[in-house]
Amino acid sequence: MTNTPTTFFIKTFGCQQNVADSERVVTYYRARGFEPCNNPETADIVVLNSCMVRDMAEERVYGYIRNLQKARATAGRPQPHIVLTGCIVGAAAREPSGMLARKLKKRIPHVELLPIEEVGFEYVPERTPNDTKHAWVVISHGCNNYCAFCIVPFARGREVSRPYADIMAEVRQLVRDGYTSVTLLGQNVNSYGADFLLETKRTEGDGARYTLPDGRSVAPVWVTHLGRTRIPTLFPYLLEDVARTPGIEKVTFTSSNPWDFSDELIDVIARTPTIDRLLHLPVQSGSTKILKKMNRWYTREEYIALTDKIKERVPGVQFITDIIVGFPGETEEDFRQTVDLAERVGFVKAFIACYSPRPGTSATRNIGGGMEDTIPWEEKKRRFHILNDIINRANAGVARTQDWIATREQHRVA
Repeated sequence: MTNTPTTFFIKTFGCQQNVADSERVVTYYRARGFEPCNNPETADIVVLNSCMVRDMAEERVYGYIRNLQKARATAGRPQPHIVLTGCIVGAAAREPSGMLARKLKKRIPHVELLPIEEVGFEYVPERTPNDTKHAWVVISHGCNNYCAFCIVPFARGREVSRPYADIMAEVRQLVRDGYTSVTLLGQNVNSYGADFLLETKRTEGDGARYTLPDGRSVAPVWVTHLGRTRIPTLFPYLLEDVARTPGIEKVTFTSSNPWDFSDELIDVIARTPTIDRLLHLPVQSGSTKILKKMNRWYTREEYIALTDKIKERVPGVQFITDIIVGFPGETEEDFRQTVDLAERVGFVKAFIACYSPRPGTSATRNIGGGMEDTIPWEEKKRRFHILNDIINRANAGVARTQDWIATREQHRVA
């Protein structure tokens, strides 16, 4: 290696989980003797942490590579070594048809692929310098739910929870470093701990308990759905322990699936004032028919009942959500039901997306079985704008104290 360190630049696409991953990627490259820089047109290595939750997000990555190469060639600079990591790489490795892997080989054959799993939690995140009070804390990665529209189970793999003690140690270190606010991250934070709790149940029986890092022996919270116990979780305990850590002034969490939002979790939020009253609770659709096609495990009535229960027990609570318009089979009546649900719940913010097929998902595999993407793009955009006007523009002038809305929007690139 020369005396001048090789430089690298990281471009992050997508959600806050990718932002948190990129903070570890910085440490990963520093450990190899590289130095970060702020200019992709001069960096020796350009790392792209990718998103592919929608077709448009995936295409932004390919477009970025193409434009960067063109800009470097125009300026007479040598081409960088490009490294692709994140969701596209994970999906290419796991998506069963192999379509995405073939696409990468054809469209970007010269790009190195780095599975994000190789950047483990032994790499301490290098936090964003201008965000000195708030930090992202990953508590789990992966998803087991396989919603019909969602490629995340392929992009991220099976759900894996970080050790409870490691999370608490990270939070205490953040306090020592001057942080006062954290957001707990996972594809489904509500099911945190289900993987190792189910293994404990298998080996020790139904009455198995879990010993927390402070020595307390606790019974797992069993989430019930459709009258049956579904999964055990430790998330209510973890959330309360993080929120009661001396020096922590605010705790937020995302994302949470409505069908795993237990009464115990509501109780923890209600009695712990440092937990943010702005809750992210993705609904995706207000039509029970469409929810069933999406493989979302609740009806519109159950979602409304859940938000009503939370409002009753947590004064001042507000909701933000995710909604997909134009899912296969969504009629005008289905869409009106989504509008009605949005008005009943009173969301203060919605992240609205027009449906786009994703490789490997059941919606894509079941073409010919009622999952054809036949709704015109113009109609999807019309529905998008109606909901955007009702939820987002209606709330644009309302003063709110929750900083996390702005923080989430700042990092939601794709």
